[in-house]
Amino acid sequence: MSVYIHFTDEQKYRANNVDLVDFLEQRGEKLIPSGCDKRLESDRSITVRGNEWYDHSSENGGHAIDFVRNFYGLSFPEAVTMLLGGEQGEIYRPASQKKQEQKKPFALPSPHSNMRRVYAYLVKTRHIDREVVNYFAREKLLYESCEKSKDGTKEYHNAIFVGYDENCVPRHAHKRGLYTIGKGFKGNVDNCNPEYSFHCVGKGNKLYVFEAPIDMLSYITLHPQDWKNYSYVALCGVGSQAMLWMLEQYPQLQFISLCLDNDEAGHKAGVRLKNLLLEKGYLFERLISQGKDWNDDLVAKVQQKQHGVGMRMA
Repeated sequence: MSVYIHFTDEQKYRANNVDLVDFLEQRGEKLIPSGCDKRLESDRSITVRGNEWYDHSSENGGHAIDFVRNFYGLSFPEAVTMLLGGEQGEIYRPASQKKQEQKKPFALPSPHSNMRRVYAYLVKTRHIDREVVNYFAREKLLYESCEKSKDGTKEYHNAIFVGYDENCVPRHAHKRGLYTIGKGFKGNVDNCNPEYSFHCVGKGNKLYVFEAPIDMLSYITLHPQDWKNYSYVALCGVGSQAMLWMLEQYPQLQFISLCLDNDEAGHKAGVRLKNLLLEKGYLFERLISQGKDWNDDLVAKVQQKQHGVGMRMA
């Protein structure tokens, strides 16, 4: 016979309002910045803010108790006990007691005076076709930003991939660091709307769906024939919001090619998006790169071609 453990409403309220950033950091979890949120390094599909969490892969979320139950595999009483500090009565700071910053409206980062670094990075390092970069720059979907560090001593240059709403108002921006040494920065600008992430609309009935803008531009470079007849969207993650908005906004799109990464997260998201499309009656396919993503394929193709030329010259 199971034992019933009673928690008062006040206890459940306190447990559900534990600040998850403090809670996880005290348990040794590494968190990385992701706009206004923090992302778990051990599972980058999960973001936390205050006492709230969201799993972008499963599109599921909630508050502190549900997080502890899901993340640690605990029962409801075990989760509440952990959040309240157990027998020792360890206290975690409630999210409501943290100084809440006023939410700033979405704004595009300030543009740099030129796009020299963007072209060098995308064309020379990533091997994306220059004419493809030209097109997105002319359409004001791509530019270079120059942002200062908080102390004002450093400048950071990023490629900015812009997403517009149905009224041609910028509502989303994805930043990609333009430095080739070390792990490059990437992330969405604070308070952007995920429905309007980086996209391009053609006249045909086919939509290509990618995780990242660079994958999207790489695929176009690999498959240049009549590419402007098709539509493309980069989810800037694995959430479905941008894909669903495109399908609602442009009813001519009836066939969807899912071009997500060739890794565990990409395959998992592919299954979830397939189920969504199946429910809505769309035709779809799953296209899988040879490497981890489409830029890996593009770089490998260029290197193979260069190696072949070198062999012939020798």
